[in-house]
Amino acid sequence: MDETKIKIRDYPIKLGQFLKLAEVVQDGIEAKFMIINEEVTVNGVIENRRGRKLHLNDRVEAGGITFVLA
Repeated sequence: MDETKIKIRDYPIKLGQFLKLAEVVQDGIEAKFMIINEEVTVNGVIENRRGRKLHLNDRVEAGGITFVLA
């Protein structure tokens, strides 16, 4: 499985912000709908909180891509 590493300077980062940073979505509304529709997982578990705080080495899968926070 291919993983894309995304470098984050300041931890933690909220899931909605991360999706915008990783260019999976264009804005917070789009992030909200992806999350509500259970299209996002964090560390292999479906996540339904846009404000979920992400930390170093968390894995986020969205839009068919797996991201690793570096």
